Formats: sequence, structure tokens, C-alpha cells
Amino acid sequence: MALILFLHGASSSGKSTLAAEIRKQAGRPFLHLSIDHLRDSGAWDAKTYPDWPSARPAFFSGFHRAIAGFADAGNDLIVEHILDTPGWHGELQKLLRPHEVLFVGLHTALGTLNARETRRGDRPKGSAARDHDSVHHGLSYDLVLDGAAAPTQNAAEVLSCFHKASPSSNFFAS
Repeated sequence: MALILFLHGASSSGKSTLAAEIRKQAGRPFLHLSIDHLRDSGAWDAKTYPDWPSARPAFFSGFHRAIAGFADAGNDLIVEHILDTPGWHGELQKLLRPHEVLFVGLHTALGTLNARETRRGDRPKGSAARDHDSVHHGLSYDLVLDGAAAPTQNAAEVLSCFHKASPSSNFFAS
């Protein structure tokens, strides 16, 4: 059974920064998986697809299966994701059921999201605001963090909650 720290929040909420800090503090290995890694490495570029909206479901289904594959092989994971499409959460609930999950909601104020999005420059303008208005609806987390808090503080809080990670995580109830 793998341990999965599932970081969920709007675009530009601080998931990547938090994941890097968790890995620094953890004292144990974690694979860090995110769509940003695929994009930044050049492994994936939505602009190369002639019809990205049609290709998107298969791409994300593959990403979800890859997450499960790494966990099924016994790797502890930090997963960054935005569950913004109907069916994704249910798909991941089935795939990750055998594992211990700590479902972390990263809440970040809209002004902070917009400023980060502008500073980054690698997101479609307005994506953080769209996510902010809907990304947490209907979800119940094992741990809720302020995305504007110091990453060292947030990582320490995540790491202190390992004992809450379980197959009965709120990830599976939402």
C-alpha cells in the first residue's frame, strides 16, 4: 500500500511549491507527479494536438492510470491535480482505493491567485479565477491549508498528518 499526498487547489494556489517543500522535509522518498511536469519537460504540449478538447479525456485517463500504476508498484507519491472535470474524482477514487491517501485542500485568496498567475505567465489568463470559484465545491478534505501561508509551515503540517492518511480518507467519501 502506497502513501499518496494528494494536493488539490486552484491553478497557482501553491501546490508545486508545497510539494517541493514536503519532499525537502519528509526524510523519505516521494515521487512528485503533476501535469506541469509533463508540460515543462516537453513530454506533453496541448498545442500540438489538432483537437485538444477531443484528446483531453484520453490524456487525463492515462495520467490517472499512471498515478495508480506508480502507487500500485509501491511508490509513495505527492500528486498535484485539479479535479475540475466531472468523473475525474470518481475515476481516481476507484484507481487509488487500495492506497493510503491524505487529501489536502489548498485554499488561496483570489487576489493572490491572480497575482501569481500574472507573475508566472504560463497559464491562460483567468484560469486561476475560474478554478477559485468552483474547484473546492462538494469536496471534503483531510487537511485544509492556506496557500498564502509559508510553504515550510504548510509542509510541516502535512507531514504531521501522515497518521490521517488511510483508505478511509475523505478523498474516498467526497
